[in-house]
Order: sequence, then structure tokens, then C-alpha cells
Amino acid sequence: MKAPKSIQPLINDGIVDEVIARLMSGKEADVYIVRCGDEYRCAKVYKDAVKRSFKKAVTYQEGRKVRSGRRARAMEKGSAYGRKQQEEVWQNAEVDALYKLVSAGVRVPEPFGCIDGVLIMELITTEDGDTAPRLDDVAMPADQAVEDHATMMNYIVRMLCAGIIHGDLSEFNVLVDEYGPVVIDLPQAVNAAANNSAQAMLARDVDNMTRYYGQYAPQLLKTRYADEIWSHYKEGTLTPETELTGLYKGPTDSADVDSVMAEIRAVLAEEQERKARIAEEDGDEY
Repeated sequence: MKAPKSIQPLINDGIVDEVIARLMSGKEADVYIVRCGDEYRCAKVYKDAVKRSFKKAVTYQEGRKVRSGRRARAMEKGSAYGRKQQEEVWQNAEVDALYKLVSAGVRVPEPFGCIDGVLIMELITTEDGDTAPRLDDVAMPADQAVEDHATMMNYIVRMLCAGIIHGDLSEFNVLVDEYGPVVIDLPQAVNAAANNSAQAMLARDVDNMTRYYGQYAPQLLKTRYADEIWSHYKEGTLTPETELTGLYKGPTDSADVDSVMAEIRAVLAEEQERKARIAEEDGDEY
């Protein structure tokens, strides 16, 4: 196919040899299959902020460090320069997260660099060489669901030990190959130590995974991994080797019902927005 304008400079520089096909078109980015020498890889082309629809971006960006004071001030003012810098921070968050998570032992697409808003990374494929399906498109027996859920809980722990919370983890942001789940889409990755919403986002990531696998292994729905993981994290006892049980028993103090209901309503609203966004993206897929 004809190379998109954004990828043409990489072809000119010999980084990419050929654009094979568009794999996915979404609100935040377009993803292409490209050939680099003898290997097929992904090229993720980030869209301009004005074309993106990722709501509540400010919540995810809380706690991200900006080294230059001038850049920080420009971002706060919303100037053209500031918007450009904000976009670079958004893109670099995914690149940085991918490198950190590869080192932390989390299965993510291996990154090969980000140049002018184009992230080159590993193409996840099946045993037959086809592009790997999303978890949402995969059915499984109960024992496989339990095994893969445990793998995902370990990945979430490893992410947190590396200081990262995915922030938008769901069956739509996980691929599956013959070796198991692979975590994708990390531009909204959260700084666990510096974001006031970190615990809530971790809980949502865990609950999304548990809800999905729980449809195949209902016993998972009774677990409390989010509370258990966060308790270890707060106490400084969380390590990649921490053995989880899902049987966490927290404080027995009576709950603030109004606050709980408000949180539930907020989560439901976000879930509806997320499903609408995924539906729109699916409509654009090739």
C-alpha cells in the first residue's frame, strides 16, 4: 500500500522498507504493519491531540515529570508550543513504559524506537503467522482462564513494582498468542507514586481483567486482588515474586455508602464511555 505521509520519512531514512497494511485505525493512533529488512513490525502513528478523543487525559498525566521549566509553563498556558510539548510527553509515556515493562518481565510488544510521532515495535502474531487477536475475541476453558488471570495479576504486580499502572487495561488492550496474554496500548500509563487516582486506576485494571476471565471461571469474581496488591504496595512489601491469594480481608470499619455509590456511578459512566470509544474504533478497523 502507499506509505502514509507520517511514515514516509522513516522510509527515506531506511528505517522502514515497506508499508504492508493498516492493522487498526483508532481515535488516538493508526497502526500499520511494516517491513523492516526481513522482519515485520508495527508502526504506531499517533494522531494530533486535536484529533484524539481520549477523555480525562489530564487525570492520566498527573505526576508526569517535565524536565524543562519553560516546557512546563508553556503546557500550562496551552500555547502552540505547549501543546506540541504535551503531545511529546503523551507519546513518550508509552515508549518509556514499554522499555520499563520489558525489563520488568511484563509481556508487551518490544519497542524499537519512536521517531517523529511514529512508534516502531514488535508485531505480535499467532503460531500461523497471523496477527494476534485481542483477548475480547478469544474464548477459553475455565482452567485456561484461571491460568491467564494469574498471569495478568502478576503482570499488574510487575508493572506496579516498576512504578507503572496501565490505567486503561481491559480485554481490548490485551493480545493473545500461543504463549499467553500480551499487554498493549500504554500512552495513558500512570505514575503510581505521583498520581492521586493511582489506587482507583489499579483497581479498575484488576477488576476489568477479573470480570473478563470470570465469565469463564466464575470463582474469580469473588476474589479481591486489587485490595491485596495495593495493601502490599502501601506497606512496601510488594515484589514481583509476591504470592497473591485474592483472599484479602480489609478493615471492618463501616463504609461510607454515599461515597461508595458515587464511586460506582463514576466507574459505570467511565465504562460506558470506554465501550462507546471501543465501538467507534472497531468501526474504523481494517
